[in-house]
Amino acid sequence: MRLTVFWERMADYFGPGSADTFARDHVMSELGGRTVHEALDAGWDAKDVWRVVCTVMNVPREKH
Repeated sequence: MRLTVFWERMADYFGPGSADTFARDHVMSELGGRTVHEALDAGWDAKDVWRVVCTVMNVPREKH
């Protein structure tokens, strides 16, 4: 998954303004105690990060 697609999905689910806030502030144990930004910066694949976000935040299946 390209980062542009990842951020489009984040904005679609959380809203354009809230997606970045969530990505900077929400620490998830499933990402090794990292935020979305930290996980991506650490080399996590965007698709894997999106899967974690979907699981943790109960994103509806049709949004995956």
